[in-house]
Amino acid sequence: MIIDKLYQEAIDISPICLGLDTQESYLPDFMQNQDRSIGDKILQFNKDIIDHTADIVACYKVQIAYYEALGIEGLKAYSKTLEYIRGKKKISIGDIKRGDISATGQMYAKGHFEGDFEADIVTINAYMGEDAVSPFYPYIKDKNKGLFILLKTSNPSAKETQDISCEGVEYYKYMAKLIEKWGEDYIGKNDFSSIGAVVGLTYPKEFQIIQDMLPNTFFLVPGYGAQGGTGEDMGKILNKSRCAVINSSRGLITAHKGVNEGNYYYDEIRDATKRMKEDLAHWLK
Repeated sequence: MIIDKLYQEAIDISPICLGLDTQESYLPDFMQNQDRSIGDKILQFNKDIIDHTADIVACYKVQIAYYEALGIEGLKAYSKTLEYIRGKKKISIGDIKRGDISATGQMYAKGHFEGDFEADIVTINAYMGEDAVSPFYPYIKDKNKGLFILLKTSNPSAKETQDISCEGVEYYKYMAKLIEKWGEDYIGKNDFSSIGAVVGLTYPKEFQIIQDMLPNTFFLVPGYGAQGGTGEDMGKILNKSRCAVINSSRGLITAHKGVNEGNYYYDEIRDATKRMKEDLAHWLK
């Protein structure tokens, strides 16, 4: 199952998920000034990063909004980035955050688990209930795909909905139990389900509560670095169980800005990724 592969990559290589949330301002100066389409430049930037970090990260997360904003050129770059990740035999997460009624969900599942936008795992929003999740089940079962469902996110206003009382408990705890239930039929050999959850590192105490509630759930964790999450916070979680990959996007892919805007800019990105790996390893027992 895809979750077994991701778990093993996180153990053998590192628990880092590198986010390719790429926009033009992140490109090195020499690349921005090239006479090429924006899609070609972003694709080359992504390829350079993948080539120089594939041996030190578990997976790559590609946030579709950054590519949709550029129209057809951007979506071509999104598609070719996923294809390149696949060619490198690395795991791709399509960060699409879709969530709709069952009929529309079937099209989202088909659109992002097949064809031009195929990813190994996608993120979804399950606010509409299991109708937003069930269209993806056949792909998990038959096509070795996976999901990360939004649970406790790292944005400041998340508490406006996720912390409200629902049947006597915070809504995120209610949602946690639903995610556990939806994932019961897709547990792999390492005791984690291919239906996982997104939980931000900006709430380390709540994360540990969720971890205790969901022993079979694997997590995609934003919030490391600029958003306040630390290697020490993550160490407390991973020392209980190796249940997560930790995403960093801007903090890694802009490491060259103002430092090295030349042809070997990717050395700075690799060094920043190595520092993150070392920071996380420092807190692991």
